[in-house]
Amino acid sequence: MRVPGLARKMWPYKRHKLANLAVVIFRWMVFLPVAYIILYPLLDMLSTSLKTTADVIDPAVVWVPNGIRLDNFKDAMAGLDYWGTLASTLLIYIVSAMVEVFTCAVTAYGFARFKFRFKKIFLGLLMLNIIIPKETIIVSSYMQLKYFDVLGVLRLLEKLFSGNLRFSLLNTPWAFWLPSLFSVGIKAGLFIFIYMQFFKGLPRELEEAAYIDGAGPVRTYLRIIMPSSGVAFLTVSIFSVIWHWNEFYLSSVYMSSQQPLAVKLANLESNLSVLGLNHATSVINGTVMAACLLFILPMLIMFMVLQKNFVRSVDRVGIVG
Repeated sequence: MRVPGLARKMWPYKRHKLANLAVVIFRWMVFLPVAYIILYPLLDMLSTSLKTTADVIDPAVVWVPNGIRLDNFKDAMAGLDYWGTLASTLLIYIVSAMVEVFTCAVTAYGFARFKFRFKKIFLGLLMLNIIIPKETIIVSSYMQLKYFDVLGVLRLLEKLFSGNLRFSLLNTPWAFWLPSLFSVGIKAGLFIFIYMQFFKGLPRELEEAAYIDGAGPVRTYLRIIMPSSGVAFLTVSIFSVIWHWNEFYLSSVYMSSQQPLAVKLANLESNLSVLGLNHATSVINGTVMAACLLFILPMLIMFMVLQKNFVRSVDRVGIVG
């Protein structure tokens, strides 16, 4: 008589375990296809980059090559001029990304915490900066950088002194550094919006306490706000670095001589032809895939190192809010 009673008592526990098991199975049924869709291009890229010519043209070889051809990576590095191009990309674009991270934070703090005249107008311009694609203003941006001037002062001086005082910022790091310095660089409007969302969530009591202690707005920002905004800075830093790293359109327009990795990758086949490495289509496919791996490798390393803090920071910043 006791066994049925015990079974009745154990049934809720078993039902709970069955429910948990069903949830786990459903979760894996959803996550595995999604993971496959995300990882498929990377796995295909890795497999193709290691294939020999015979493996590429053999329909029976899909994932695991019969032989490994490391010359694909050697040719890819030659076609990209990898180490030299990597150094110039880090110097120009990563520096520009880091400058933009801090300047956009200052701009966003002003929008989030201070009241000033025409604030709504400037917020509207900020939204336009996010909405309007860069292709629509590329001509004016190009001419502004080619004939750089400060509020028309140099052009006025040219008329007075009959000289050519304006200079070109094209093919120089300043083509990207200068917009970042003034918070109008690549995706700057979106970064300002992310910062604003975070700063609005900070308690004003922090700043009020700092003001009572005699700190001004600048000191409060540097000593109180910045140390409290590490998650926002991390989120924007990762986005900024990745978007600068992948930037092709502006780089191809502004930097015709000192090209970054994104532009060199797009022109890889022509560079291989110049070097005499354009042997066959099958070989080129493996070399192109190897070049793609070399291109994304720095970003993969950065994300693997920071991914735990990045996921946590996205949750705390509230980008979707």
